[in-house]
Amino acid sequence: MSTKIWLSSPHMGGNEIKYVNEAFETNWIAPLGPNVDNFENDLCSYTGMKYAAALVSGTSAIHLALIQLGVQAGDEVICSSFTFSASANPILYQGAVPVFVDSEELTWNMSPQLLEKAIKDRISKGGNLKAIILVHLYGMPAQMDELMAIANHYNIPVIEDAAEGLGSTYKGKALGTLGTVGVLSFNGNKIITTSGGGALLSDDESFIKHTRFLATQARDNAPHYQHSHVGYNYRMSNISAGIGRGQMEVIQERVEQRRKNYNFYYENLSDVSKVSFLTEAEGYYSNRWLSCIVLENYEQREILRLALEKENIESRPLWKPLHLQPIFDKYPSYLNEVSEKLFNCGLCLPSGSNLTIKDLQRVLKVIKHVLS
Repeated sequence: MSTKIWLSSPHMGGNEIKYVNEAFETNWIAPLGPNVDNFENDLCSYTGMKYAAALVSGTSAIHLALIQLGVQAGDEVICSSFTFSASANPILYQGAVPVFVDSEELTWNMSPQLLEKAIKDRISKGGNLKAIILVHLYGMPAQMDELMAIANHYNIPVIEDAAEGLGSTYKGKALGTLGTVGVLSFNGNKIITTSGGGALLSDDESFIKHTRFLATQARDNAPHYQHSHVGYNYRMSNISAGIGRGQMEVIQERVEQRRKNYNFYYENLSDVSKVSFLTEAEGYYSNRWLSCIVLENYEQREILRLALEKENIESRPLWKPLHLQPIFDKYPSYLNEVSEKLFNCGLCLPSGSNLTIKDLQRVLKVIKHVLS
């Protein structure tokens, strides 16, 4: 059988081991240390945000953001429906109620029109809206001007879930820096990785200081172990942060490589009538974390997915909307069928920054054979 082509595998730059070895040599084998500090500084330098807290996951970053925004049991939090479940799970951690909002067709992200409709309806029903979790899907920026204008009008803070969006920009500004707070993920399949990991970004120093406090079990300043708040074991380790430091040295290369993958697929498939792409509008710059295509119907998508699987090539349907997930289908949702159509007809193609031209040509050959 041919070598496996993965959807999005880790891609080391070479210097990661140097920083990991430094942690071993200095015995900083702990969830704190110089690598953590320097990785946070790297994230701030790259994104332009003033402060960052390196954590164990993007999920933990969302959770801590909700806690600090005062989300409690019974409160409501609006969330993009077309996303991975990790965007919404922390809402349930707090005992709050997720309210799902569907996508628009330009970016596949949260619809501004439906967001405002949802806000007005929840207010009319007496809902206590505490936050909006807004996702940038597959690295494509959402319609931030419109969405932030609505959020600001109703005075609702925005948790900007840029887990898939490191390296993307909206009108020249890095994703994760446009909302009240920003969330990043460094899971193994992301554009850069720390094996597992995430970060919370903010220009508010006190917000990040409190994040770090909560993430290290909320230990009070005392010579003994004393706790006045519920704490969490959410801080990134010094070893993982060492991997992150090496990855940050090659982040721009990784963005360029992923964009080249997208351009290869687009140039070779854009004349195929059965295939459409998510393109960039003016002012939108996507890292192209995953290159995605949309086919005419579910049957075509499944035929292609299975054909790729037969050739040992990993692909994946677009996210199943959260309002269709068994764990979330009982909660309020504001829909327009956009995300359901994308889920039924869309496919993520191999997109790793370590793909060779030979790999891409293998993928293309299968697609053209199936769709010819």
